[in-house]
Amino acid sequence: PRDGYFGAADEAKKLGIPFVGHVPDAVRASEASNAGQKSIEHFTGIFEGCSTIEDQLLKGPKSLGRNVATYDADRAKTLIALMAKNQTWQVPTLVWERGQWLIDDIDLSHDPLVKYAPAAWKDRTWPMFTRDILKDMDTDPLPVRKRFVQMELEMALAMYRAGVPFMAGTDTAAGVHIFPGFSLHEELAIFVQAGFTPMEALQTATRNPAEFLGRLSEMGTVEEGKVADLVLLDANPLDDIHNTRKIHAVVLAGRYFSRGDLDEMLHQVGLAAVAAK
Repeated sequence: PRDGYFGAADEAKKLGIPFVGHVPDAVRASEASNAGQKSIEHFTGIFEGCSTIEDQLLKGPKSLGRNVATYDADRAKTLIALMAKNQTWQVPTLVWERGQWLIDDIDLSHDPLVKYAPAAWKDRTWPMFTRDILKDMDTDPLPVRKRFVQMELEMALAMYRAGVPFMAGTDTAAGVHIFPGFSLHEELAIFVQAGFTPMEALQTATRNPAEFLGRLSEMGTVEEGKVADLVLLDANPLDDIHNTRKIHAVVLAGRYFSRGDLDEMLHQVGLAAVAAK
């Protein structure tokens, strides 16, 4: 309910507690930004806010097709400017969005990462979510959904170039074929696909979260005196963002994990996945 949302926003402001999350269906993204919501997840409410029929979408059923058909560039420009002015962070979870909207166009059966997915996910959760998602999307054909996914990439770049701050997130959920941990590498690659530089993409998962949390003085960049949790790579991700996957070692909480240590951990995850009925 709108009253509940704005009541919570007011109370959070009084207590000095940041509030984040989805924009409720009955609330405009612009209203959420003006109410002080610190971050918006999954672009919820963003494309409705760019629509010429935003009022209808707030009250009635939503669909990607309606978002695509009624998108207005001027409304988008106005909303983006507001997000930049209010510094409303965005966590678009682009890998999750792609996995959900294109679920019937993505074949993971030969993906080498499948061995790390619990058997229960593959046998029960994934099929259940696939059926539910396809049922909800029966009015939006695949070409429309592909166009919407591309629009999300364009929106991410337009917002970022306008000064809207971003963080990486993947909303790890078994229902959309996301592999925990690995999905972050995919999210960074999608940011680059959208037009971010590799450095800008990397910062969405390093510097920017530290800034968001108000802890940039102690973490988020590699500097003397800061937390020394590090991922050491065999190749430069500034040359190719996919090099984030070429992990040589990890330093975490004062412990050094060699490539051999990491491979053994992955092996154990694979064994556990088979047993997780």
